[in-house]
Formats: sequence, C-alpha cells, structure tokens
Amino acid sequence: MKVDILESYASMSEKASGIILNEIAGNKDLLLCAATGNTPVGVYGFLAKAHQQESRRFANVNVLKLDEWGGLEMNDPATCEAFLQTHLIQPLQIDASRYISFNSNPANPTLECKRIKDELAARGPVDICILGLGLNGHIALNEPADALEPGPHVAKLSSKSIQHSMLSGVRKKPAFGLTLGIADILQSKMVLMLISGNEKKEITRLFLTGKVSTRLPASFLWIHPNVICLISRDAI
Repeated sequence: MKVDILESYASMSEKASGIILNEIAGNKDLLLCAATGNTPVGVYGFLAKAHQQESRRFANVNVLKLDEWGGLEMNDPATCEAFLQTHLIQPLQIDASRYISFNSNPANPTLECKRIKDELAARGPVDICILGLGLNGHIALNEPADALEPGPHVAKLSSKSIQHSMLSGVRKKPAFGLTLGIADILQSKMVLMLISGNEKKEITRLFLTGKVSTRLPASFLWIHPNVICLISRDAI
C-alpha cells in the first residue's frame, strides 16, 4: 500500500482525481466503482470540471455504485443513488447503459445482490475502486464482524452506520444495506482509499498499523497489491 499524506482536503481530492484521469487516459472503457459520502465529494467535483473541459474523455467510462441504503425509495435524497446522480452520474453524463446500480428498495434484496453479482461477473473486474474509511473501520457496508461476506450481499447495519451524515435528516432509517463484498473490492485492479476529517483520527491510526482483522474490514486492503491511500492532514 502506498500511503500519501496531503496537506488539505482539496489537495487530497485533486491528487485522487488526477490518478483517475490518468487511468481513464489509458483505458477509455474503465469501470469505476464509486463510493458516496463527504470524503469523495471533492474528487467528483474535480472530475466534473474535467468533463466540462473535455467531455469526450468520459464517453465510454462505466460506473458501479459501491453500496446503497436498503429500504429507502430510489428518489429519496438520502440514498446513495441521489448522491451519485448529483455528484457524478449527471455531471459526467454517464448513460444508463454504462451505470450499474443497486436498487435501494428491491422487492427481493437477495435477488438484487445476485443481479449485481452477475453484472460484475459480466462487466468486471473493477478498474478503480474508490473507498472511504468508516468510523468503525468499515469499507462500503462491510461491517465489523466475526466473518466477512465475499460478494454482493444484504448487510446488517451497525449503529455507527445508521448515524451516517447522509441519514441525518431521514425520518425512516434504512432497514439494511446493499453492498459489494470484500472479495469484490479486493479483485479491483486498483483501490483508491481516501481518508479525511478530524473525526477519523482514531480509526485512521488503527488502520495504519497494518494489522488485518475482520473487526476492521478496511484492514484487508493491506493484502491488495495496488492500493493508493490518500489521507488529508486533518485525519492524522
């Protein structure tokens, strides 16, 4: 794992976007797995600016939604769908045929996970997986547990996840999570781990020990051969 500490959130975001743009330049059909939340917002902003300058570079880029809050309607502003549509899909003009997305409120969540598994098998593996570090050490909605799921699955949400800032104004909390599994993430060709925020200091310290445990799911990234971890100074 290559760890790089940047002086600000903006510099972290700019460097991450530069890495993504460089990869797109070498692979026009790149499959980008996109996380949601406060941490990647800046990266998506830089990508949106790059699209304004030269839209054709994104003409064949594919996007996969990393995870989703289960039980919320797709048009609920708290969903990962609403977030990605606002910050990435619409700004980059990603056509529906190039976007793989969990349905946030499927009739059968298990079948929905199988659908995503089949999509990933047909169109994967992921070229770049963008991740943030959860306050409890989760990546995507792979929560701390005695054992971790390898593939797309229905996740039981931890109390910390339900307190996520994306859900702060929601009356009806999500009943479950829909997420890629640890193996899906580890099969990505490149992982771009982004960490920012003063509130992340303690979990960042634990993550940087390099010890691997299912109680800190993000620690499994230490066994991946191509992880770039960008940390803004405020998280150290």
